Amino acid sequence: MPTPERMPSSQSLQSSSSSQGAFSSQTASASIWDPVAETQAAEQRQALQIERLRALVERVATVPFYRAYFERQDLGPQRIRSLDDLRRLPFTTKDDLRRHHPFGFLTVPRAEVARIHGSSGTTGTPTFVAYTKGDLALWADLCARFLVAGGLQPQHTVQVAFGYGLFTGGFGLHYGIERVGAAIIPAAAGNTRRQLTIMRDLDPEVLICTPSYALTIADGARELGIDPRGLPIRFGHFGGEPWTEDLRLEIEQQLDIQAFNNYGLSEVIGPGVSGECAERNGMHIQDDHFLVECLDPDTLEPVPEGEPGELVITTLTREAMPLLRYRTRDIARLYRGPCPCGRTSLRMSRISGRSDDMLIIRGVNLFPSQIEEALLRVEGTTAHYLIEVERPGTPGRSMDELTVKVEIQRETFSDRMDRMQALRDRIAQEIHAIAGIRAKVELVEPRSLERFVGKAKRVIDRREGSD
Repeated sequence: MPTPERMPSSQSLQSSSSSQGAFSSQTASASIWDPVAETQAAEQRQALQIERLRALVERVATVPFYRAYFERQDLGPQRIRSLDDLRRLPFTTKDDLRRHHPFGFLTVPRAEVARIHGSSGTTGTPTFVAYTKGDLALWADLCARFLVAGGLQPQHTVQVAFGYGLFTGGFGLHYGIERVGAAIIPAAAGNTRRQLTIMRDLDPEVLICTPSYALTIADGARELGIDPRGLPIRFGHFGGEPWTEDLRLEIEQQLDIQAFNNYGLSEVIGPGVSGECAERNGMHIQDDHFLVECLDPDTLEPVPEGEPGELVITTLTREAMPLLRYRTRDIARLYRGPCPCGRTSLRMSRISGRSDDMLIIRGVNLFPSQIEEALLRVEGTTAHYLIEVERPGTPGRSMDELTVKVEIQRETFSDRMDRMQALRDRIAQEIHAIAGIRAKVELVEPRSLERFVGKAKRVIDRREGSD
């Protein structure tokens, strides 16, 4: 049976970091927030899922989009006898949400809506998502689960460097931290100099932001003459954008912390769908509240366990805007094997990319994460890069050209052309080895590429007809 991509365990991190000062003794605990729910036997969890799926089908029958489908297919709760019947239910896409904008999927009276959030809009017009008070309580509990799994304890102080607007990240994590009982510094996104001042004044043990912004904080510290490894943070919970295992190691080395991955999306609930435990061998899906399928994005058929596919999520317990089989477009792998932490839930790999972000270059499928992985395997580079795709020449007769602009470390710069060319060649060779494609590599000065406080934009596609 396939096994998940192996993440470094707490013990291996401790031994490999024995020379890194305080970090060597700061490893995540094995605490479980809700032992009854998180360690439930498989048979009990499956029975709960079927019960909740039947109730969900009955509840969403008030939504015109779903009601029309149920009537055509003669479907109802009584037809849901096993989890296999999930495949009889319709898919829901972001386009469906937009066509029924803003609240065509609402299943409660408008007076029961307690909060409205929106997606980040990185792939088009933002979509609005409604929450009842019950949804908000559930959201806090789900975030508490993965935060505790990743080392959060009531005595900690947490600096939240996520946005606090329509974006769901800041608020969901904020209330999850409150649920655990830890102290919160709601620093919000941006203003890196202020973030560093807060860290040095208030000594938070935990940082929450996007992985790319964690590196920006490390860069900002060095610019101010501060050793980023001397900052007080010891754990980081990072999400909001795909990131590689190599980037995790880079963040851990630069900030001297343990970095944990989590996953969620606004349309489903926000952060809280899944998160890593101390073992870090996949993110535990909160599958008592979410049914997650992994499907071939072209055929929409299930892929074998451990193979990459598009995540499709059904929200079992959402009250205001529950969704059936929501196509996330996120590509990942699912695993059912046991985890040493004791949790019995389904696990997922990190997100390798989005099916709608995948680039096709000269017939080769390319995800930006593959470029990131290649760069971080070449000494002297940084995790800051920009992919540019062009199709110069006569339309219909020209070939795609891929250029990767790479920031290199300040000490790597040299006025010797042969050294710089050798570095470009090493990067190009690594990109080819990982992604199977030839790229033109441009080396650029440190801090010359844009920094992001939210989701990083890594691709500029200038081909005709591209967004």
